Formats: sequence, C-alpha cells, structure tokens
Amino acid sequence: MTDKKFSVGIVGARGYTGAELIRLLAAHPRIELAFVSSRELDGQRVADHNEDYKGELRYESLGPDAVAAKGVDAVVLALPNGKGEPFVAALDADAPDTVIVDLSADYRFDNSWYYGLPELTRARYAGQKRISNPGCYATAMQLAIAPLLSQLAGPPTCFGVSGWSGAGTTPSDKNDPELLRDNLMPYALTNHVHEREVSGQLGVPVEFMPHVAPHFRGITMTVNLWLQQPRSREEVMALYQQRYANEPLVEVVDEAPWVSRIAGKHGVQIGGFTMAPGNKRVVVVATIDNLLKGAATQALQNLNRALGLDELMAVPY
Repeated sequence: MTDKKFSVGIVGARGYTGAELIRLLAAHPRIELAFVSSRELDGQRVADHNEDYKGELRYESLGPDAVAAKGVDAVVLALPNGKGEPFVAALDADAPDTVIVDLSADYRFDNSWYYGLPELTRARYAGQKRISNPGCYATAMQLAIAPLLSQLAGPPTCFGVSGWSGAGTTPSDKNDPELLRDNLMPYALTNHVHEREVSGQLGVPVEFMPHVAPHFRGITMTVNLWLQQPRSREEVMALYQQRYANEPLVEVVDEAPWVSRIAGKHGVQIGGFTMAPGNKRVVVVATIDNLLKGAATQALQNLNRALGLDELMAVPY
C-alpha cells in the first residue's frame, strides 16, 4: 500500500460545483489541489472564496495549453456545455495520461469516454482516463428507474424540480430569486439534454419535464413507471433494497423523501413507493443534492477510482 499523493487541477472553479469540489479536495488525504482556473477570479486567493480551503493557491486564468503544461495527475473540467473541447484536445496532445473528469454534457454521448455513474456503470470501468460525469437530473432519474428497468411496460415519465443553483451562476430567469419567489418555473419540457442522456444510457425512451423552484439546492424527481406484470409494493421496494444494498450513497426509504433533507448530503434517497390500482403502475420519488452527488461528489468518486484509490475516500456518508 502506497501513500502516494496525486495532483488535481480544476478548470472553471468559480461556479457552485467548483466550490464544492474544492471543499471536498481540501479534506482529501491523498489528493492535492494543484491549481484552480477561473477568468473572473484570476489572481484572488482561493481561501478568500472558500472557507474550507486553507492553502495558498490563487485562482489563475489558464488556457488549454497552460492547463496541459501543468503536468497534474488529473484535471476536472467544470465548464459550461460546449467549452471543454479545447482543453481536452490540448491534454490529448500534450498530456494524454492525465485523467480528465468532465462535468458538462459534452462527452456523455461519446462512447469512447467512460460514463461515470458508479452505482450503475462501475463494472464498465477498465482504467479509462476520459470520464464523463453524469448530469444531476440524469443521476436521480437513472437511480430511480434502474431496479425496474427490465420490467417496464412503457417509457418512464419523470417530473423533476431543482433548486436554482442548478441553473449555474450566469444570471438568467431560472436563477433569479425574485422571479422564482412563490413560483415554479417549467422549462425545456421535451428533448432536454438529460432526457436524451438517460434514454441513451438506459436504452429505453424516457420522458422528462424539468422545473426550477425557489430553493437553492436539491432535486426532487417523481417518476411514474408502468410495469409489465402486477407487483406488490413490498416486491417493488425489495427490488430497490436488493439493488442498492451495497451502495452507501443510495438510501432506500419507506416514505417519499424531502428535498430539504437531502441538501448538503452526498447520497440519494429513493422512496415513496406508491402502487396505482391494479398494481401495474408505481410512482417512485428520488431526492439528490444537485451540487454534490449530482456533480462534485460523483466527480470525486470518479477521480478516486481513476487514481486507484477507494471510490469513497474523502466522501462523507
């Protein structure tokens, strides 16, 4: 057993997910934060923006070639969709052995990348150094559907409600607390990128209707599932308990979970199993912190595995 330490850099560290990842890495015994890149915060001390980080690093504004020249063991890309390709190209050319964990949707549909939802895709990991981190909504949907996947009689219908941190830090209607006050804002009601992502990963069409609510963090995902054969509530719940029995970050609960109770937590709660008359339709509710298991915690799971560490090292659970 070696105590080797690994170096990791974050590109796009100004956002909410970047801040959560800095906090997680600050407590990691085997991973050292080597650099954090942000154009807006260039030159400012990381510790002045993140109370959990006690080091001396300052934010830098690094282009693709500068990131590749850093020579770190891993790079996390926490950039908006469509912005990561130049960094991947530079690392491919100049530092191909660097692990890349991309938090955007850019490579979730690229079969040459490992899709890192550990609870469902762990068996597919074979040392890949290019890892696509699943979306937050997509993580909740897949974990809520997977135990019944082989028994579905039709497309799952998913009604998702996210806190406004899911809309990022760039100002928009979806993260404006004044517009969201006393409001529930539907958007992208068909063909959302996470609808396509989940449909592709599970191999079945999935219908997804996202909304944003006035709370800051956390997702409630209510999933309607039609079954080929009648099942009792006890049978359905047992399938979930069996599927996730050895997954510390997935908790199967009896009642429908509350989003207020998942905020700040690193796992997913799934519960509320309710059968419709005839027992061929079940409604399941999942909650997840979109910034943690929906992003930063999952990225750390993927980093740990890619660096040969225990998947849950430095993940509080």
